[in-house]
Amino acid sequence: NYIRGVDCVELKYEFYINAGLEEVWSALISPDGTRSSFFGSELRSNFQPGQPFAYVGPGNDGQETVHVYGHILEFEPLSTLSYLEHPGPSYHANHEELQSRVSFQLETVGECTKLTLINDQFTENHPSFANAQQSWWMILSSIKSWVETGKTLQFGW
Repeated sequence: NYIRGVDCVELKYEFYINAGLEEVWSALISPDGTRSSFFGSELRSNFQPGQPFAYVGPGNDGQETVHVYGHILEFEPLSTLSYLEHPGPSYHANHEELQSRVSFQLETVGECTKLTLINDQFTENHPSFANAQQSWWMILSSIKSWVETGKTLQFGW
């Protein structure tokens, strides 16, 4: 789902997961949950608005590669996680100049949880935009699989 406006680009995804808010929330913020769905990375943060976060895991710089970093915008347990992000230093020399906003929203729908992700406010000509378009499908599908079955998706890389 790709929406282009006059001066904005927005990636929006909606998934319905056969689990409660607690299980889906855990997949978004717990070390086991993020490792299972975010390509082996852990989300490290105290989750206080204005404070830093980083997805850290195996990559270009070894086991402690910073893949994405930034600061928390909003954190409402079992409901909302929003942050401004930059690609990790090993991806782009001008990583500090590149940013986008990511917002996860959870809501109960019947006996399942609706997970909405919006990735917007991209820096103009952001070199990671195309990768984000493809990666979010994989990440969100992995979250759904892990929460519903306890198994991660194997993408063969």
